[in-house]
Amino acid sequence: MSEVNSQRSVAIWLLICCAAIFGMVVLGGVTRLTGSGLSMVKWEPIIGSLPPMSQLEWEQVFQLYQQFPEFKLKNSGMDLEGFKGIFWFEYAHRLLGRSIGMIFLLPMIYFWIRKKLDRPLVPKLIAMFVLGGLQGVLGWYMVKSGLVNAPHVSQYRLTAHLGLAFVIYAYVFWVAMGLLFPGDGDNNRQSGAGLRRFSYLISGLLFITVLSGGFVAGLKAGLAYNTFPLMGGRWIPEGFLNLEPVWRNFFEDIATVQFDHRVLATLIFTLITLFWFMARKVELLPRVRVGVHLFLLALFIQATLGISTLLLYVPTDLAASHQAGALALFTLSLFLSQQLSRR
Repeated sequence: MSEVNSQRSVAIWLLICCAAIFGMVVLGGVTRLTGSGLSMVKWEPIIGSLPPMSQLEWEQVFQLYQQFPEFKLKNSGMDLEGFKGIFWFEYAHRLLGRSIGMIFLLPMIYFWIRKKLDRPLVPKLIAMFVLGGLQGVLGWYMVKSGLVNAPHVSQYRLTAHLGLAFVIYAYVFWVAMGLLFPGDGDNNRQSGAGLRRFSYLISGLLFITVLSGGFVAGLKAGLAYNTFPLMGGRWIPEGFLNLEPVWRNFFEDIATVQFDHRVLATLIFTLITLFWFMARKVELLPRVRVGVHLFLLALFIQATLGISTLLLYVPTDLAASHQAGALALFTLSLFLSQQLSRR
């Protein structure tokens, strides 16, 4: 197998990992939206791969769940069948996380043994694997915050967990694109430094907007002010920046957190639209040109999903689609940033 074919095989493997991470992000959102995230109250990374296999085991797991705040304060009327309904979402989320570890590790060992990995790539792959392990630990750290006193996970830990998922996805995707399209970046020199820098700015702002969405989710801020574009009949909601010290409002106040997310989303909408108009005047590779058009299309779809989710009081299917749309938009932003940065 030639070096080019080897790089292509590694790139395809990494893109498969990206697809699995994408599914993990969406499933994590569904798990949160269905109130399933605190149903598994123990973290057993190795022996916890199998679900309850008998009626007795189900009853034991349910009895363990009944000892924690979510059952006592929120789901005290839940029976075993109702518990199974939330258990399976969290179980699937954890199982997919373990599966991603194997999807990544086993091919990496294979490619390493077969000497298909360039030396500079090896530390990058090791870093990816370490970050994946840390993400699992961070996920349990998040869950633990909802097992003490109040049955709600910390919005700080939830946002950190979401943010790290996007970071890992971005890292894997960026490396995969570099392997898939090596050495042809000279054709993009005419794209201009301004457009490249603009793409970096948009990618960074998209990530910040995702983090702000994590705080919206953690505080359930989407269930307040379900009108658009006004919030409670006002452009700036009542109670905005009421907490002291001021910085707490951006992470702990429902009105401020939702307002911030709206402002960031509006800014993103404006910038991507402007980016599309700017890119029309620049000579680009065909695949980059297609990416620019898809970027604008994904933007309009994501804006529609976000507004619809708000107006309809956060239905699970729309909210999960909105989270998926965020990662799809981020993917296109990364693709364009990576392609425009090639020299």
